[in-house]
Amino acid sequence: MKALVYQGPGIKDWTDKPTPVIDKPTDAVIRLLHTTICGTDLHILKGDVPAVTPGRTLGHEGVGIVETVGSAIRNFKPGDHVLISCVTSCGSCANCRRQMYSHCADGGWILGHMIDGTQAEYVRIPHADNSLYPVPAGADEEALVMLSDILPTGFEIGVLAGKVKPGDSVVIVGAGPVGMAALLTAQFYSPAMLIAVDGDSNRLEVAKRFGATHVIDIKTENAIERIFELTNGIGVDVAIEAVGIPASFDTCQSVIAPGGHIANVGVHGKSVELHLEKLWIQNINISTGLVNTNTTPMLIKTVQAGKIDAGRLITHRFALNDILQAYEVFGNAAQEKAIKVILSQ
Repeated sequence: MKALVYQGPGIKDWTDKPTPVIDKPTDAVIRLLHTTICGTDLHILKGDVPAVTPGRTLGHEGVGIVETVGSAIRNFKPGDHVLISCVTSCGSCANCRRQMYSHCADGGWILGHMIDGTQAEYVRIPHADNSLYPVPAGADEEALVMLSDILPTGFEIGVLAGKVKPGDSVVIVGAGPVGMAALLTAQFYSPAMLIAVDGDSNRLEVAKRFGATHVIDIKTENAIERIFELTNGIGVDVAIEAVGIPASFDTCQSVIAPGGHIANVGVHGKSVELHLEKLWIQNINISTGLVNTNTTPMLIKTVQAGKIDAGRLITHRFALNDILQAYEVFGNAAQEKAIKVILSQ
């Protein structure tokens, strides 16, 4: 089969690899129909995730058809259309029983990280009974790819961890795919103000269409000053960091109001400076995390009910064989006006 293989920082190849086979009775092998590229994949290619070693197939999102199943699989059979979760969970360890699937004793975020991932024609899914979701009849399968990772990540690690509630003022620093997912799902809780901050004017225009009440372009405005203007000098109740660089985390620390919540969603490859000497006296809560995907079943229902139009996040479509071109587009999102790309075979 063909697969997108990481060969070290800055190096990737669309090349031949052996087609995966059942390794354990709890495995399933999936033929990919649709996959995508995540900002985390770009971090990997920069060398920000050293656990990813050369030879690894990247990717942790997708929708596909079950090809073969192990002898222990009870929930799926060949021919079933399934959503692949970015998090693998055994369902029985101590952490899985607490719905901390990201810290499964025999799973977590391993696809495209510790084992071969979904940017390929086929992928092996461990613990398939607990790590796949049936695709509802008539569903938009491209849109469901957004539920592999970005929608549950923005919702769980941004909105829920940030404790967004009715009437809150919320700033989302970073209007990329995960920031947009946080923007869409924050509206479940009717915040009074949703501010999107980015340096990409196209993404800010999209954020307006997705429900942002205010947008701030860091290329033309001082974000911190503007946020204090909008909040009458108080700051925001919730600051969601959705970039993964020190400057964006600094912005969140600078604009949070007393009693507020900073929810860090971005993948950081470098240390940030934590201004605890200022934050402690303001009663600030700071959360970080890796998505657990325990909200995925609920999000599937909201998408099916039309409460969220996840397909609006897709801006570019490619054949799977054109994945190197897709990486170029996604890696130059500002110039290409890209939010999320879909690769199909």
